[in-house]
Amino acid sequence: MRRLALFVVFAAFGAGIGCGGDDDDGGTEADKHGIGATCTKNDDCFEQGQTCLSFKGGYCGVEGCTGDADCPDGSRCVAHTSPAKNYCFRVCTDKTECNRNRSASDEANCSSNVAFVDGAKNGKACVPPS
Repeated sequence: MRRLALFVVFAAFGAGIGCGGDDDDGGTEADKHGIGATCTKNDDCFEQGQTCLSFKGGYCGVEGCTGDADCPDGSRCVAHTSPAKNYCFRVCTDKTECNRNRSASDEANCSSNVAFVDGAKNGKACVPPS
C-alpha cells in the first residue's frame, strides 16, 4: 500500500500537479504574464516590455498596444491618460479577478470607467487605487 501511495505522489509531481507546472489554476493568460501585478519599477513586472504604471501599488501593463490583438488573452488595450499612452489592462467581471497578483493593501477594482482603444463600450478592466 505504501508503494502505491509513493507512486501516486511521484506521478502527480511528474504531471506537474500542484507544483507550478502547466496546470490550469483558473488564471487567464494575462494573469500568467503578470498583467495588473503590483510593482514599484519596471523590473518588478513579470516580463520584459512591461511597464510599471504609477498607481498605488503599481500596475504592470504592456505599453504601446494599438488594439486588443496586441494584448494577452484576458486583457484589453486601454487608453491611459497620464501618461497619454495605451496599455494592456486585465479585464474582469468582478473584483476578485483583479487581485490574483496584487496584495490585499493594493487591491484593484473592476471598473467600467475605462476607455478601450478598440472602442467597444462593453466590458470592465481592473483598475488599482490611484
